[in-house]
Amino acid sequence: MPKAIKKRASKKIGTTESDVKDRLAGLKDSLKDKKKTVLRYGAIVLIVLLVIPGFLFYDYAAKKKARTLAYEAYKTYQNISQTQPLSKEDRYKKALDLFKTSYDTRKSPYVLMYIAGCFYELGNYDEAIKTLKDFIQRYSTEEDLLPLAYEKLSMAYERKGDSTEAMKTLETLYNLKGTSIYKDLALMESARLLEREGKRDEAMKKYKELAEKFPNSPFSDEAKAKLGEKKEG
Repeated sequence: MPKAIKKRASKKIGTTESDVKDRLAGLKDSLKDKKKTVLRYGAIVLIVLLVIPGFLFYDYAAKKKARTLAYEAYKTYQNISQTQPLSKEDRYKKALDLFKTSYDTRKSPYVLMYIAGCFYELGNYDEAIKTLKDFIQRYSTEEDLLPLAYEKLSMAYERKGDSTEAMKTLETLYNLKGTSIYKDLALMESARLLEREGKRDEAMKKYKELAEKFPNSPFSDEAKAKLGEKKEG
């Protein structure tokens, strides 16, 4: 006798509708989140698109203003095309103000060096030393200007009467990497400083090293002349 075929229990319609509603609600929430995300990123992109041109314009304007100020400061410093004659002190003071404004507008190693130069020419050696140390710290990779900063720093120390720091600075200049063309200068300045202090024997050692190691140096003749004076003495 064949088995009676049992009918499968049909799923309740209510349950199916509930599932569909839940899925639709979840999809709706998901779409809301995606919409928020799109709006958020869209706002960010819009801000970037607005900010970048503004920043570029500001940067260009700052560069132009800084260059103009620096050029006027340079002409004043060098006393070029000055319509109103100024005393040396007033000229360096005016140049200093212009250089400072230029540097505040846009940082530049060249301008900072000129600021130090103005302080030096005005006899304000403490500020010159402070500015040169700032330069050395900020622009240690400026191989063209760094040796000049050390040379000026040694001169400022010497003018201030601090020969010990002046000699240390010249030794640093001598030992700078990649600046062999300044080694003869460091030796010559060291020898001159030692000689002014009455340390003649130490000075002669520097002159001798200069003459032997750098025979083609523009200071070589002076070093040889000093060594010749010692032999005659």
